[in-house]
Amino acid sequence: MSSTNPKTYEPSTPTKVAFLGLGVMGYPMAGHLANAGHQVTVYNRTSAKSAAWCAEFAAAASVKGAHASAATPRLAAHNADIVFCCVGNDEDLRSVTLGPDGAFAGMKPGAIFVDHTTASADVARELGATAQHMGLHFVDAPVSGGQAGAQNGMLTVMCGGDAAAFEAAKPVAMAFSRAFTLLGANGAGQLAKMVNQICIAGLVQGLSEAIAFGMRAGLDMNQVLDVIGKGAAQSWQLDNRGKTMVADRFDFGFAVDWMRKDLGLVLDEAKRNGARLPVTALVDQFYADVQQMGGKRWDTSSLIKRLK
Repeated sequence: MSSTNPKTYEPSTPTKVAFLGLGVMGYPMAGHLANAGHQVTVYNRTSAKSAAWCAEFAAAASVKGAHASAATPRLAAHNADIVFCCVGNDEDLRSVTLGPDGAFAGMKPGAIFVDHTTASADVARELGATAQHMGLHFVDAPVSGGQAGAQNGMLTVMCGGDAAAFEAAKPVAMAFSRAFTLLGANGAGQLAKMVNQICIAGLVQGLSEAIAFGMRAGLDMNQVLDVIGKGAAQSWQLDNRGKTMVADRFDFGFAVDWMRKDLGLVLDEAKRNGARLPVTALVDQFYADVQQMGGKRWDTSSLIKRLK
């Protein structure tokens, strides 16, 4: 079964690209690039995943053998116009960009590195400066929309970088995006993703408390959610996670471990800039409780498990 659902692609000039990191997000994102007609070379630390990707998307190649896997990020990035990346954290990102086998060493002058990792603003600025020194372009471009958004090619992408690189990357990146927006210089994309995660943390905790309260009060919470979802309480979380929370289902979506990583970045940045985040800090500790309950890989809506 294909990892990507059908999507209508806007016309885009076929481009030679690389994709580094074929996890639950990167695998379908790279697939959408292939389906849009781009020539894709992939790299993954586990080479079997790269081989599986190439086998799955061979039929999407406009020229036989157009898609390939590479043994190192440097080899994957060789001669690519745009190198996309989606890995785990700051250190993973440095490991695939820097050093003799890193992507930067293999990129041609003027090529663009677009990073979809949720990482720190500091590493985005650091790699942006390094890329500029090497005659390359770097765009930090974390995403929102989760695994379903990646599979459906409907991610919201928050970007930081120079306008020329952003404009060159955008038509290609729209293969897996519903919105691809420049918000400022390097680091701005990562900071915007932090804003996104702060919003989600508070929303999910509020929804958890509301559902737990309603259930203890003896209400039919599926019916209540249908009603309040037509009013001021409506949110994506309510629409997409409310009834699964009532049903005690947490086997999909964005994992608690990943959310804690993201909230750690948020709280570190808040220490630097002086922002006060009392609710976010509290919810981060609530997620730690969920981890202790065995919920490391549960969806983030599992906050309600603490309350039932």
